[in-house]
Amino acid sequence: MSTRAEKGSFANSAWPVALLIGLGAAAYTAWVLEVVLSTGLNPIETYVSELAAQDQPLGGLFRATDFTAGVLAFAGGLLALAGLLRRDGSRRPWSVAGWAGITLFGAATAADAWLPLSCTPTVDPVCAARETAGLVPATHQAHAVSSSLAMTGALVGIVVLTVAARRYRRLAPLARYGPVLVGLELLATAWTLSAIALFTAGRGTWALGAGQRLQVLFVALWLGLLAYSVHKERRT
Repeated sequence: MSTRAEKGSFANSAWPVALLIGLGAAAYTAWVLEVVLSTGLNPIETYVSELAAQDQPLGGLFRATDFTAGVLAFAGGLLALAGLLRRDGSRRPWSVAGWAGITLFGAATAADAWLPLSCTPTVDPVCAARETAGLVPATHQAHAVSSSLAMTGALVGIVVLTVAARRYRRLAPLARYGPVLVGLELLATAWTLSAIALFTAGRGTWALGAGQRLQVLFVALWLGLLAYSVHKERRT
């Protein structure tokens, strides 16, 4: 009886988690709209967050989608974390840590939308000079912090939940395909961080935008895989 009740409880909580995470993943790919919209920014060289800068004509659109993605991921992560702690969190610390990472990712991504860049440093030399001299609004520094927290949360969630899926033999699609996305995400992150360091040192962008877009894309794909895995498990 208890096993049946536990399965029913999981099914009831799993479907909204799958829906929230899936919708969050979709919203997190809104930057691909730059393919059809005229943003004036080169996707190979510019930060993804520059699409949402205050001086960009479509900045409001991308801030709204970032906020939506963050709120959805936060809600899904928090709901999953609460359900896990209520059921068997003490027996699955990897899952607890992974869902905590997703929750942090969502909260920090939502915060990003409220802390936009004021200008675009990769394409505007004046903006870059002002940023170097510390003459830009405090939101630039705050945005750097929130972006770092968002990616840290995403990486924790991606790596740890993939390990948890394999360790606990749960979320079968994630256990099977997650390691590939983990590897791709780590490579894209290394590329992005290296390019940022070179740009900060005044040595060019080194396709910073391409690396960061791949980084963000793999996060979204992994979230989509997570949502599918949660949805599929609730039906078994």
